[in-house]
Formats: sequence, structure tokens, C-alpha cells
Amino acid sequence: MANSNLTNAKRAKNDEFYTQYHDIEKEIAAYIEYSPDVFRGKTVLLPCDDPEWSNFTKFFAQNFRKFGLKKLVSTSYAEDSKNFKSGYQATLFEKGSPQYDKTKTTRIGKIFTLTRDKSGDGKIDVGDLEWKYLKGDGDFLSDEIKKLRDEADIIITNPPFSLFKEFLAWVIDGKKQFVFIGNKNCVTYKEVFPLFKENKMWSGRTGWSGGMWFETKDLGDVDKVIDGVNMKNVSSFWFTSLDHGRRHEHIPLMTMTDNLKYSKHKEIKGQESYAHYENYDAIEVPFTDAIPSDYDGVMGVPISFLDKYSPEQFEIVGMCENEDLYKLKTKIYTTAECKQAYLDKFGKKGTYDLNASGVVIRDGLREKVYQRVLITHKKKTK
Repeated sequence: MANSNLTNAKRAKNDEFYTQYHDIEKEIAAYIEYSPDVFRGKTVLLPCDDPEWSNFTKFFAQNFRKFGLKKLVSTSYAEDSKNFKSGYQATLFEKGSPQYDKTKTTRIGKIFTLTRDKSGDGKIDVGDLEWKYLKGDGDFLSDEIKKLRDEADIIITNPPFSLFKEFLAWVIDGKKQFVFIGNKNCVTYKEVFPLFKENKMWSGRTGWSGGMWFETKDLGDVDKVIDGVNMKNVSSFWFTSLDHGRRHEHIPLMTMTDNLKYSKHKEIKGQESYAHYENYDAIEVPFTDAIPSDYDGVMGVPISFLDKYSPEQFEIVGMCENEDLYKLKTKIYTTAECKQAYLDKFGKKGTYDLNASGVVIRDGLREKVYQRVLITHKKKTK
């Protein structure tokens, strides 16, 4: 069931990450810069987001009037607003409120809304949030939260990483614009990559390099203590359907001849040519900055290319993967060939899964490369 799955996810270490305020601020600023009215008159939903622990509600509440929001709604899962290892901690909106009910703290989620200057102090901020208990536990898959999704214009959050596929499907099913965080490896999922290919989703403004730093409540999983706060670095980035300027910046490129002469990468510089896959009609380009400007065919590039992908410069045609979802493979390897390739390369028995990616011939041996996105230069229309 959805609720039990979410409960289990909340007890996983890799779901206990809290986004830093300045990271939210930096990312959202890019959408405002590109389109100043992107949030004006809109209802923004922040699911699984309790203001005591999460910075998303705080950020949008503080910028409510600046962004011209119509309504801000955030919901908390019943287990999401507490560190389950140390017991329940009532939120700052809960204790002392007339609606506070201690019998609901472990089973019932909460909804926070912001629409007006409730306090009458002439501004709209966190202090004007109004809250009440949900009927259920706040699971985003519940009918109660789906109804809020359907009433919203834009969905923004840091969802549980272990439920990324379910969350993405939930957002796409609601046909809403979105901004949320996910692990970099998610881009290779067959549920995710087609959205990049079809330009229905793309990388956010914040670059992939270096990952992202999150506050963690798990004392056994701390990478660094920054200003007294336990932090964890995660290989993640922003997924979005909101446009921003970096998405339209072209990657500076050299010709194939110049790359072979001057590239900073030893895998390219000094070679006679780019390697060609044995199982795809495409060349192997192991680094995004080594994409040749004058090659008209298909090129296999690292998945990190998606961080710099501009739809005006390139077209995504597919991905090297097992199931041949995009009908681009020119060769399917037999089990015997996979075993022989393993023996040839490693000198012992095993199976080399050649069908999982592009294969090049190096020193007479079949070698599987890392996961690759298959692209071409954007054809110029007359």
C-alpha cells in the first residue's frame, strides 16, 4: 500500500535530507530572472513539507508578495515532521494552537496554507501561515493530497529519494509544472529519460558538479559539520519543467580535427579518430566538452551532458540501454559472446553485459563504455 511504502521510505537513511535555504533561493531566482511573472497569480504546492524542518515553506512564505503568489499550500506526512529516532516533536504551529490534538501527532498529517496578512502587520510571511490537520497521514499518493495537486499550478519540493519514480509519475499524471530534487542516476530510468528526450523535463539552473549539500538528522551518516550543522553531500540535482536561461546557453565546441589535436583529454588528443560503437551507428564521445562541432551523425555522450543540454543546439535521439527502447541498436550480443568478451578482457569466466551500453573495440577487445546518451546536432531549418 502507498502509506506503508512511504513509511518505509521515511525510515531509510537516504530520505532524511533537508534542503538548504540558500540552495532553494539560488535555484528559484533563475526562473524569476528568466520569467519575472512565472509565479504571479499561481498556487504553489509543497507536498511532504513541514515548516519546522523544511526550508521550502519558509522561503516561499517570505517571498509571497514578491513573487505575486495567489496561494501557498504545504503538507506534511505524519512521520515527516519528526526525527523518528528521537520521538515526535510538535511543530511550532502545533503546540499552543486551539486545534492542537496530541492524539493525532503520529497518524495524521497537516496542511499549511498562506493567502493573506493574517496578523495585520502589513506583510505576508511565515507568521501568517494557517494550519489544520489532514484527514489522512499526508501521503502524496492519497486522494486527499491528489486533490490539492489538481488545484495547484506548480509543485515544488524535495521528495523522498526512494519514492522518486512514484513521485514523478504522480506529478506528470497531474499535468503540473514542477521543480524538485532527485538523484543524478535517475535520468537513466526508463520512466525518466523519455521526458528529457521529449523536452518535457530538464535540468534546473544549479549545475551537477559537486552534488548538493543537505542537512541530515542521521548522526551516523554525516559527511561534514558546517556551522554546527550536520551535512551530507548527495549526488543530486534539480528536475524542472520551468524554463531558465542556462538551458538555452550553447556549449562551446571545437571541430573534430581540433579536438584530436588539442583536446585536454588523453582519450581524445593524439588519436586518429573517435571510436565507433560496434553495436550502435554512433561515435563514442567520453566527455561533453569533446563533442565535435562538425560531426553530422549520432554521438554517444555521458549522462552529465544533460546538465548542459540546450534543445536549440542538440537533439536527443535515445540512450544506450539493454531493452533497445529507441530501436537504435545495430547488434545484439549473444550470451556466448558476452561470456567470451569477459574471458578475453578479464582472463576468467564471467559474463560481460555488452547489451547494456555502447561497445567499442580497444586493442582487439570488446569493451563496454559507461552509460551514454545518444545525440545529434540540431538540424537547421531553412
